Amino acid sequence: MLIGEKVLLRARRESDVAVLHEELYEDVAMRTRTDGRPWRPLPVEASPFRPTGAEEPAVFSAVERAGGELAGAAVLWGVNTHHRSAHLGMSLRPAVRGRGLGTDVVRVLCRYGFEVRGLHRLQVDTLADNTAMIGAAERAGFRVEGTMRGAAWVSGRFVDEVVLGLLAEDWAP
Repeated sequence: MLIGEKVLLRARRESDVAVLHEELYEDVAMRTRTDGRPWRPLPVEASPFRPTGAEEPAVFSAVERAGGELAGAAVLWGVNTHHRSAHLGMSLRPAVRGRGLGTDVVRVLCRYGFEVRGLHRLQVDTLADNTAMIGAAERAGFRVEGTMRGAAWVSGRFVDEVVLGLLAEDWAP
């Protein structure tokens, strides 16, 4: 278990899957903004929030420390052991958004990536209008490195994506 100021990241539990599936996957408008794959109806048994047991990606459930409420999902994905790099992402349940948990989730994922996994670089790829994720990443030390114009197909149109990066030597835990 990884502990931050406001959240802890732990292994995904079976009881988390139905909640995350209903609130984060079944929200089609939101899901199409957070996943590059097209949304399709899936039963909870086939939920992308169900852990597979595979080593990669590193999948966590985010839990709010004050009260123990399931806050959402966090992931370190695209781990490249040669370049010692990875991407990170998260999705918070609607009920907990706006509490400042996102920045703490990003910080805890950074600690995991840099201190536990020994990575050199972490990257966040997000839609250009996702001010919450961009802000959380910047507060954790990430820098905007560029914009990929029209890189994502979302709800019938192409939108820009922003790439943010953080190197281990620039990270301040």
